[in-house]
Amino acid sequence: MNQRSFEEHISDEQPRVSKLFSSLNLLWRTLQLFLEKRYKRTLPFADYIVDRWEKARILGFGAGSSIYDSSLVLGDVTVGENTWIGPFTVLDGSGGLRIGSYCSISTGVQIYSHDTVKWALSAGQHQAERASTSIGDRCYIGPNTIIAKGVNIGSGCIVGANSLVLKDIPPNSKAFGTPCSVLGPVDS
Repeated sequence: MNQRSFEEHISDEQPRVSKLFSSLNLLWRTLQLFLEKRYKRTLPFADYIVDRWEKARILGFGAGSSIYDSSLVLGDVTVGENTWIGPFTVLDGSGGLRIGSYCSISTGVQIYSHDTVKWALSAGQHQAERASTSIGDRCYIGPNTIIAKGVNIGSGCIVGANSLVLKDIPPNSKAFGTPCSVLGPVDS
């Protein structure tokens, strides 16, 4: 479709488009007021209409898991049961990504299983590098944490906010920082 025919098509559809936008605006206002009153929160538009648990089911995640619509999911991503994946997260499974059951993946977390460092530095002569990344069961990953490709985080771990995880973290460990360091065992 050329530019002129596209503009003519839009012009012909203007009354329907205006009605659709009005309906969507009313839907947004209604849902926003309900959530504001009941939970004191507001969300991006898509998160009002996309069911987080249904999206998780469609992606093949375990029973009871949820993922916000604002989350980006790429490649082979496996998630266990009852795991919460917060808004504005990146789950890169291009090299394989496994997240266990009963995990909390906070807002803004980015988990990678590939990088393009050598590709960029070689002007495309090298391929992207891929390595499987995993997070065990019962883990808390703090907001805005970045987990690099090939990292394995054991079960029962706490990773603090704004951490850059470049190395494996043993099970039942507390870790945080940039770069992330293990501080010791998780207190029971």
